[in-house]
Amino acid sequence: MDYQTEIIEGVGKMAVFLMLLLSVFLLTVKTKNKLANRLFSIYLLVIAFDLTGFFTTLPLNYPITKGLKIASSLLQLPLFYLYVNAACYSNFNLKTKHLWHALPFLIFIILFWIFDFAPWSATLFQWTTEVQFPIYIIAIFLKLKSFKKVHLENYSGPGQITYKWLFQITLLSCIAHTFVLARWLFSNNSFYEYVPTINLIISLSVLSVTTFFVLKALYQPDLFKGVDMNLRPSQTKLNNDSGKTGSISNENLSLLNSFMEKEKPYLDYELTLQKLAGQMNTPERELSSLINQQLGKHFFDFINEYRIRDAQALLKDPSQKKMTILEVLYAVGFNSKSSFYTAFKKVTNQTPTAYRKSNL
Repeated sequence: MDYQTEIIEGVGKMAVFLMLLLSVFLLTVKTKNKLANRLFSIYLLVIAFDLTGFFTTLPLNYPITKGLKIASSLLQLPLFYLYVNAACYSNFNLKTKHLWHALPFLIFIILFWIFDFAPWSATLFQWTTEVQFPIYIIAIFLKLKSFKKVHLENYSGPGQITYKWLFQITLLSCIAHTFVLARWLFSNNSFYEYVPTINLIISLSVLSVTTFFVLKALYQPDLFKGVDMNLRPSQTKLNNDSGKTGSISNENLSLLNSFMEKEKPYLDYELTLQKLAGQMNTPERELSSLINQQLGKHFFDFINEYRIRDAQALLKDPSQKKMTILEVLYAVGFNSKSSFYTAFKKVTNQTPTAYRKSNL
């Protein structure tokens, strides 16, 4: 065994160990979104099982074990897609209809066992995986796009963290798949000599990504809150309610501004469009149209502008100079330091610390 193979196997074993460790952690950590953690845990376990044959010398010559190992790669993207749904939507539940995602896996298990891994079945399997990948990746990106829009229009909390996390994982999956695709292409032509190098890159990439997952899970175990999956972007609502909405008067706009100034509902870090509509005794659809259409803002930005305005007042008030930045962000309705800094810089083009220094 050459040194390169030893490195690949060593790194691979470490990656598998970290995946198993993270899977146990996700299954035991206390969180509101248990389904998302369980799906992500199963997703990691399936990847770890797939990697055991690629990075280690475990005996996988038994037809049943070998068939399961090879076909298990067809479960990875479906599990990740379901995980994205569970992470994005707080009321997402698994249903019988979701079983069709496992159909390709079951078909190839049967083909491998009946035809004893015939060359044509292996080729068909490879093409199936390459067709499956773009379909699920596109579906995931569309799901994330919809989630981001719904969150901006209905929530004031730090949902960008969820979006950023899921976007990063999806992007990393795309990058990793390019190396896997390159290995497949090179292994069937005169560039076969580069396959060991590609295997080394893949092993290091898997270890790096797995370490990233572990650190994220440790620092943010309750990362996901999710939005209501029954909500739709405002444009969809307007299309569905065409002819019913009507024009919103300036009087309603004045009532909204007056309510925000007097009652300060934005101090509630869990404020949503639905909650605000209930407090104002206003139909949710009308409030959404008022903010999104007449003001031309997302609900997220509309609420955060009030929070940032209060934060500016506190930061430039000499009598409040002993307040820490963390105390300020909690006082004005934020619940995340990163969200506060992002929103503050978007409005003032300065960090909170720089703003305080320039105004005191």
